[in-house]
Amino acid sequence: MQQLINDVQKIREAVRYHAYRYFVLDDPEITDAEYDALYDQLLAIERDNPALITPDSPTQRVGGEPLNAFQSVDHRAPMLSLGKCSTIEEVEAWLRRCGSDLDRDVGDLMCELKFDGVAVNLLYENGVLVQAATRGDGTTGELITANVKTIQSVPLRLMGEGIPNWVEIRGEIYIKIADFESYNARAVEKGERLFVSPRNSAAGSLRQKDPAMTAMRPLSLFCYSVGGHSNDYEPQTHEETIEDLRRWGCRVNEYPTKCANATACADFIARVGEMRDSLPYEIDGVVIKVNDLATQRDLGFYIRQPRWAVAFKYPPVDARTQLKDVDYQVGRTGAITPVARLEPVQIDRVTVSNATLHNQDEIERLGLRKGSTVMLRRAGDVIPKIVANLETGDGPEIKAPECCPSCGTKLTRGEDETILRCPAQLACPAQLQNAVIYFCSRECLDIRGMGTKRVEQLLEAGLIKRNSDIFTLQQDVLVKLERLGEKSAQALLDAIESAKETTYPRFINSLGIRNIGEDTSTLLADRFPTLEDLINAGYDALNAIENIAGTIAQNVLDFFAIEANREEARRLVALGVRWPKRETPTSLELADQIWVLTGKTSRPRAEVKAMLVARGAKVSGSVSKNTTHVFAGENAGSKLAKAQELGVRILDETEFNALFS
Repeated sequence: MQQLINDVQKIREAVRYHAYRYFVLDDPEITDAEYDALYDQLLAIERDNPALITPDSPTQRVGGEPLNAFQSVDHRAPMLSLGKCSTIEEVEAWLRRCGSDLDRDVGDLMCELKFDGVAVNLLYENGVLVQAATRGDGTTGELITANVKTIQSVPLRLMGEGIPNWVEIRGEIYIKIADFESYNARAVEKGERLFVSPRNSAAGSLRQKDPAMTAMRPLSLFCYSVGGHSNDYEPQTHEETIEDLRRWGCRVNEYPTKCANATACADFIARVGEMRDSLPYEIDGVVIKVNDLATQRDLGFYIRQPRWAVAFKYPPVDARTQLKDVDYQVGRTGAITPVARLEPVQIDRVTVSNATLHNQDEIERLGLRKGSTVMLRRAGDVIPKIVANLETGDGPEIKAPECCPSCGTKLTRGEDETILRCPAQLACPAQLQNAVIYFCSRECLDIRGMGTKRVEQLLEAGLIKRNSDIFTLQQDVLVKLERLGEKSAQALLDAIESAKETTYPRFINSLGIRNIGEDTSTLLADRFPTLEDLINAGYDALNAIENIAGTIAQNVLDFFAIEANREEARRLVALGVRWPKRETPTSLELADQIWVLTGKTSRPRAEVKAMLVARGAKVSGSVSKNTTHVFAGENAGSKLAKAQELGVRILDETEFNALFS
C-alpha cells in the first residue's frame, strides 16, 4: 500500500508540473496526448482507491453537488477599490498628496495593467487552496471555491519554498478575447445564448450553481497581489510579492514595471495605450502603486480606498449609430426614464442596442428625433450614453408620455424637477415589481432566490401584492408554480425565513422611501431608535440630523403620512422581521460629545461604538466642525487628516483605554 501511495504522489506531482507548464507558463514540455495519459492514470488509481484522493489533487477541479446558493464569507484583509484618474496631471497630483502626507518622497512605483475581469480572493492554508471568494463589498464576498477550482490556471497547491502558513492571493479572472469569440461562434452553431462581453461572461460563469458548467467556460486568471497573510511572511516591496507569486506557481502578468516617478509612469501608460488593442485580453487602464510596503502602511487608507494606489483609466470609446426609437421605463419610485433603442453597434466587442437618456430635457437638449445619427459612448462597464446628435434627420419628434406606460395614471412633475413621475405608487404594476425586487436585494433584506424572474412569477400568479406578502408564502402554493419543485420551494422559504433577521438600517432602506439609501438609513436609525419613533418623527427632528437635507426630511415625512405605508412597515414587523435592539445610553457622562472612529484597533468597532453610546456619546461617520473626539487606530486615513486640520482632539488606543479604564 505504501508503494501505491508513493506512486500516486509522484504521478500527482507530474500532472501538477505539466499543468503549470501548459496553463501558467504557456510552455508545455509534453504533448497533449502524453498529458492526458498521465491524468487518466491518476484518475484510474484514485477511482480504485478513493481513500487516496486529496482535496488538492488535479482530479478534483470539477466535482461536488450543484450549489443552492452562494454563502457569504469575510476576507481576512479588505479588498479595497481604487481611486481613479484620467490624466497624467491627476497622477502627479496624487503623488504630491502622498509626498505631502509622508513629508518625504514615496520612492519607486509599480505600474500594472488594470484587467477588465472579476476580482477574486484565494485563501491558501499550508499551501493548499481552501477558499475562493468574490470581492463583494470589499469586506465580505461570495464563496465560489468549487467554481474557481475548475479554472486550470488556478493552483490548487502552491509550489516552491517560503510559502506562508496562510495567505490571501488576489487576482482577476477573465476571458481571453479569442476564447470569447470562439465560444460565441460555437454558441451560434448550437443555437445557444451568446456571451455579452468578456467581463460580464466571466462574472456570470463564476456564479454558475453547477461547477461543471463553470468548467465549460474558457476562464483564465492573473494573480497580482497578496492580501492578508501569516506572520511568517514578511515581504518588503510589492515587486517582491509579484516575484513570490510567480515562484509559488501562480500565473502573473508579464507587464508589471517599476517606475521611478510620474514621468516614467506616463511613458508606461502611453506604451500600454498603443498596444492595448493588440493584447489578447481586455484592459481598461493602468494601476499605479507605491512599491515599498512600509510606505504603503504609512500612507494608510481612505474609507474604502488605499491612499497608496490609483487607477489610470483610458478614455471611453465612442461609436456612431442610429436612434430607432425611445421607450419609457418606470422605476420603483415612479420616475419615468427614457431609454434609447439603437441600431446595434459594437463597442469594445460589446454589442450595444440600448442607451440611457436620463430625462426628457436631455432629449430636447440634444435635439433628437427618431432616425437621428448619434454618438454613443461607453466607459468601462457603465451603461452606454448618447453624448451627441451628429445628424438629426427628418424623423418624427420624440414626445414624452402624458400617462404612465405601465398603469395609465396621468404623470406629474415637481416644481424643481426635470423628471416625470407616476403618482400611483404600488398601484402601478411596474413600481410594485421594482419595489419588491429592491426589497429583496442585498442592500435590503437580501432574500436569496428572489431575483427578477422569481418576483415576476409571484406577481403574475397573484401570490404577492406588496412586500410583506413574501412572508406569508406557503410551500403548497409555491410548488404549483412552473419550475418550482418541493426542494426549490423549501429552499426559497428557508431563505425568506432567514431574511427576517436583519438590521434596523437595512429594514429602513427596504421600505423604499424616495432618495433614502444605505447611508441615510443608518443616520435615521441612529436618531430614531424604534420604528414608531421614525414613523412619528416631525420635520424639524428629521431636518436637524447632520447630512440630511430638507428634501430628504420631507420625503420621509411624506412617506409615513400615507396610511398604507405605515401599515406595511408595521405588518413586516408583525410577520417576524426583526433586528437587534440598538444601543441606548446607560449614563450621560459623554452626552455632549460627538465621536468619529477611524483606522484598525484591537477592539471590534461595534464594541467601541457600544461603549461610547452607553455613556451618552453620539458616534458619527464623518469628521466635521461639530466633532469633539476622534479615536484613531492603525492606518487611519482622511478622517484623521481632517481632524488634525480642524484641531479636533485625537486619541490613540492607549489613550482611549486609559480614558475608559
